[in-house]
Amino acid sequence: MAEVWYCTREDLKMALDFKETARNNTQVDRAVAAATPAIEGLTHRKFYPWTGTRYLDWPNFQYARPWRLWLGSNELVSLSSLVSGGVTIPSTDYFLRRSDMVDEPPYTHIEIDLDSSAAFGSGDTHQRSVVATGVFGHSANEEAVGSLSAQLDGTVGATATVTWTTARIGVGDILHIDNERIIITERTMVDSTQNLQTPLTASNSNTTVAVTSGAAFAVDEILLLDSERMLVVDISGNNLTVRRAWDGSVLAAHSGSDVYTLTGIEIARAQLGTAIAVHTSSTTIYRHLVPPLVRELAIAEAINTLLQESAGYARTSGSGDNERELAARGLKSLRDDVYTAYGRKSRIGAI
Repeated sequence: MAEVWYCTREDLKMALDFKETARNNTQVDRAVAAATPAIEGLTHRKFYPWTGTRYLDWPNFQYARPWRLWLGSNELVSLSSLVSGGVTIPSTDYFLRRSDMVDEPPYTHIEIDLDSSAAFGSGDTHQRSVVATGVFGHSANEEAVGSLSAQLDGTVGATATVTWTTARIGVGDILHIDNERIIITERTMVDSTQNLQTPLTASNSNTTVAVTSGAAFAVDEILLLDSERMLVVDISGNNLTVRRAWDGSVLAAHSGSDVYTLTGIEIARAQLGTAIAVHTSSTTIYRHLVPPLVRELAIAEAINTLLQESAGYARTSGSGDNERELAARGLKSLRDDVYTAYGRKSRIGAI
């Protein structure tokens, strides 16, 4: 499985206003990847959906009511099948519950409907006697972000060209197409089939890129004209307002240049328990939404890692007798906020 991140490479670069390009991508990716286990260790949660089956022990050994099965770290988003002691329990005979009694994910336990004849049975042994199949994790919230520009074949090596309705897509994003989840591992330039309509000088103040159809572009999209990258910051009709020499590229003059966009993606297929499949052109693409506070902490943790690396893990302020090691107090406050909002608290169980 590809690594799961709670923010993207582009999130971090935007936060730092990073001007380095491919030379720094490996360092940036490493910092973003390191933030994920730090957050999961802090909250004792996974903030992404995983589809599959978990095997759980008969609940009476949890010192719980015999009709209540605590899920522990296997909290649920949805449940498609529940089998106990070899007997399938219909969905009408149980409830998915949360500790605070709010009927929405993440569900922390399953309760048998006491008005039914169903029960958790141990079968031949209490070990792994309950088989739960569904979507596990904290949440599976998502938003539509675009559609396929062509058919995506059901082969591991197939990549995708897409039509984005938003440019806020990055390396590390989890996408959902039909029933398959994929993870973006790289972004690639694609010919927009449009050309620059008005010449650009090699000046940071010359920021208007005239195209034939501004509707084909999005704010925050990255363009490539010749060898210069530009960031789209606004769109007015067929004029794109850009920031020049973006992402470590070199300012240059352009005339009639092909306009490329960073809309191609390289992807890891069949991720998070899903199966690879064929997806037809125009199929809607959804992006998994990490809780905003968790995403912000992932960015902050990654920024801290990058800055510490560049300082040899010796960041200080002041000089002489007043020199002090920087303690990242703002980061500590953000960690506390995330734990308060999302930390999974312990419950007493059998030993």
